[in-house]
Amino acid sequence: MANMAHHTASAAPQPSAGGEKFNGEGNTTAPLVIVTLLFFMWGLITSLNDVLIPHLKAIYTLSYVQAMMVQFCFFGAYFIVSLPAGALIRRIGYQKGAVAGLLIAASGCALFYPAASSGYGLFLFAFFVLASGITVLQVAANPYVTVLGPARTASSRLNLTQAFNSLGTTIGPAVGGALILAAVGAVADAASVRGPYLALAGALALLAVLFLAAKLPQIADGDDVPLAGEGQGSAWAHRHLVLGAIGIFLYVGAEVSIGSFLVNFLGEAQIAGLAHADAARYVSIYWGGAMVGRFIGFLVMRAVSPGKALAFNSLLAIALVLTAMLGKGPIAMWAILSVGLCNSIMFPTIFSMALHGLGKHTGQGSGILCMAIVGGAVVPFAQGALADSLGVQASFLLPAACYAFILYFGVKYARMYAAQ
Repeated sequence: MANMAHHTASAAPQPSAGGEKFNGEGNTTAPLVIVTLLFFMWGLITSLNDVLIPHLKAIYTLSYVQAMMVQFCFFGAYFIVSLPAGALIRRIGYQKGAVAGLLIAASGCALFYPAASSGYGLFLFAFFVLASGITVLQVAANPYVTVLGPARTASSRLNLTQAFNSLGTTIGPAVGGALILAAVGAVADAASVRGPYLALAGALALLAVLFLAAKLPQIADGDDVPLAGEGQGSAWAHRHLVLGAIGIFLYVGAEVSIGSFLVNFLGEAQIAGLAHADAARYVSIYWGGAMVGRFIGFLVMRAVSPGKALAFNSLLAIALVLTAMLGKGPIAMWAILSVGLCNSIMFPTIFSMALHGLGKHTGQGSGILCMAIVGGAVVPFAQGALADSLGVQASFLLPAACYAFILYFGVKYARMYAAQ
């Protein structure tokens, strides 16, 4: 099972016989740079939410549940838009699909300008439009990573782009803290989001032009060889896919929820008592841990099975979250920030474990897993309800429970394929 990343990469779309001839050995540097920029941009945009949530909460005097509507609208787009995005890309192609995603995301960023003077409702709509564009972008851009070069190095390219995605999530909170939170000081002001998000809209529009002009291969869905004894009727017949979808739902939910509450958690008197602008810098450490962990995981997982690595990271994440819940001061603060390091390998590992051996149902399985990202909408919303009733610190019991299921999935997976 050490080669599962390669196995999954081979199940990805392959160059189409009807398009530009592409054997993976040509000059792919420029297209790969452009695709990597896409991963960086949507990482940065996603983590900016962690800065905007406490900012909007203060401006509009929201409860935690109301503030978490940001993530509900943002990640809810994954659930609603994933299937239409797939249909759109089948109709217009992967390259034009990525361009469409970039332009939709740019429109969402531009909506932040009128939202600053119109109220919280338009902000939520802007988040939904922005996330819809990112969803289309992900469905379109991910396959390019596997075909932009030799198949034997597909997993290393995927790790590279994921690392740049993590770089975006690391930089995002620091940039947002400096441009949005520090700019307003003690006075909450919605207008501070206008400049940064107009700049993002311009950057996304420029990327759309670059992507449209780039010479990229035409790609089409390929087949894979199913595991012996697996169901043949539908991806839903594969138990490990269903468990993996639940795992993705809970993992994304836990990761996003922790990030969403960090600024408020670090502002608690018994934890660090930090101002929002100061706390935002520490959010970058949380997301930066995922970036560092991906490089470590890339090396470690050459020798350790995916299931065991996932189980170990989940167990450590549970211990750290419980420490943050029950502790105080620097111990609680650094415990919750360290969870980012544990998160690093979880998404790609769960994703590849769930898709393993699906054969002709790989495309359907991938769509199901993308829809499961809606956990990023539901779990923060639920933790918001807990924070309103029990307090922010106690509400972290929910992410701990999410990691408990991922621990179960990792252990079950390690046993399931131990003989293979």
